[in-house]
Amino acid sequence: MTTIDDALIRGVQSILPSKDGLEKLMNSKKITLYQGFDPSMPSLHLGNYVGLMKLRQFQKLGHKVIFLVGDFTGMIGDPTDKLSTRPKLTRKQVLINSDKWKEQVSRVLDFEGENKAEIMFNSEWSDKITFKDLIEITSNFTVQQMIERDMFQERLKNKEPIYLHEFLYPVAQGYDSVAMDVDLEIGGNDQLFNMLAGRNLMQAIKNKEKYVLTTKLLVDKEGKKVGKTTGNALFLDSTPENFYGGIMSFPDEVISLSFELLTEVDLKDIDKSIKVNPLKEKKRLAYEVVKILWGESDAKNAQEKFEKSFQEKIPEFEEKIELKNTLAETISQIKSIGSISQAKRLISQGAIDIDGETVKDANRKINGNEKIKIGKKVFVKVIKP
Repeated sequence: MTTIDDALIRGVQSILPSKDGLEKLMNSKKITLYQGFDPSMPSLHLGNYVGLMKLRQFQKLGHKVIFLVGDFTGMIGDPTDKLSTRPKLTRKQVLINSDKWKEQVSRVLDFEGENKAEIMFNSEWSDKITFKDLIEITSNFTVQQMIERDMFQERLKNKEPIYLHEFLYPVAQGYDSVAMDVDLEIGGNDQLFNMLAGRNLMQAIKNKEKYVLTTKLLVDKEGKKVGKTTGNALFLDSTPENFYGGIMSFPDEVISLSFELLTEVDLKDIDKSIKVNPLKEKKRLAYEVVKILWGESDAKNAQEKFEKSFQEKIPEFEEKIELKNTLAETISQIKSIGSISQAKRLISQGAIDIDGETVKDANRKINGNEKIKIGKKVFVKVIKP
């Protein structure tokens, strides 16, 4: 069962102005919250799914959730983290891009029942803002506030242009909070500046506090967004099989964070389980995500297809060995290795694969029933005595 702690801790980077304040508000009334999604492409991606999962937690707690389509802000283009100006989109382009979104989002959020989520479009109010309105709204910000952003500083240093409409993006996003009169906005940690603009406007125009919750970003050790960057993009209009296989390509270092952001499973002892058998846990991760998006039947089929394909790439095992205390002791039983010292040498050289993963820890504990590859020619299966 989802709890307030789940909503305010799991996958959360920060809550402003305070977690305690938001918790107190949630205990006192049904709050209204939202996350905005700009339709720069026809499909939502894995990064968007992180936000949807956070909205899902609040919906399960009985709060009012708004999925906001940025059909107005999408035409401007969010400059966040962009070292060059984003191309502007037409209204027709953003509407075409968002055409299939409800179908994708409905796999995560509930649009029926007593506490159904609501889809809104920010053109509904932004299209009506006059030039006089805009002057009044922008008078709550300074040029210094806008230009201090890292990407703008980089552009200035590189003598790249900064267009005035890019300054107006956080203003437009901030006004969404005012128009919907929300209590909370959710977004990735990279959206903090834009969300705080909305908090400033709420205080200035409505004299009301708006809370901001940022989620952790699913990034690899190089800081690249997993599931979105070129070469490993995962979109919600994909197939269960492709999504499952895409998650199986995740680097091991993001398995734990992925469980936290992308699933509803209990995280107790998850790091320990990953350390013991990362491949097994990555398969469980892929299964859990596909189950949420497409259902248990599709998750089982996707896993079966992956395992069949994976196993077809592994030769038949020529030898069986008994489980010992460590990996080195276990494989030292193989005739072609013959000693623990030789086993440790091969392990340190990266010549040992367990269930398709290269292992360099000679003291690694194994459970039994692992499939081990030594070099290119020796294949063994570990069995419990």
